[in-house]
Amino acid sequence: VKTGMHIGGSGAFAAIGAVDSPIIRDARTNLPMIPGSSLKGKMRSLLAKEFNERVVEPNEDHERITRLFGSSKKGNIKRLIVSDMFMNNKEQLYNQGIQSFTEVKFENSISRATAVVNPRQIERVVRGSVFKLDLIYELEEEQEFLEDMETLAEAMKLLQYDYLGGNGSRGYGKIQFQDIYTDAVVGHVDNTLLEKCNLILNEAVKE
Repeated sequence: VKTGMHIGGSGAFAAIGAVDSPIIRDARTNLPMIPGSSLKGKMRSLLAKEFNERVVEPNEDHERITRLFGSSKKGNIKRLIVSDMFMNNKEQLYNQGIQSFTEVKFENSISRATAVVNPRQIERVVRGSVFKLDLIYELEEEQEFLEDMETLAEAMKLLQYDYLGGNGSRGYGKIQFQDIYTDAVVGHVDNTLLEKCNLILNEAVKE
């Protein structure tokens, strides 16, 4: 996370004076988390802007998008599984003197007509936070696999230029992918193919 990131949780039961817009947290540790659906949805929407010739429903996305991310059409198989992401560098942040893994940013909106100020408090994950991501891909055909990895790499590159979560136009949610590696978790995959995949993904996201 390169700038404060806000992926909203529920504030339905917040006490008076609490943060107006809290982040989503892991129920077990109370630490910030990133839902896999948030990452997957944002990457897909960025690809849709690039590959689709016009605005369409997800089921009508370009073939390269639906082949990788799936659709609800009968017989369509989602080849990519995106995990939820949990904070992976708590101790490192502690050692840097950071006592809280979130910050509260105070923002105001001012009515142009009445000049009435509407203050609000938005909770953000602090910059420098690291989240571990697991992506599982079901490999069926070698050539399609490499093309799918190029599609995934494009989505990751686009996301680094964009933002994850809310309020990106205000500077929130800039992220960087790092330390990418691939491995065969079930069955055998030729090492040459894995090396090509590594190269495609790492070249796309390097700064």
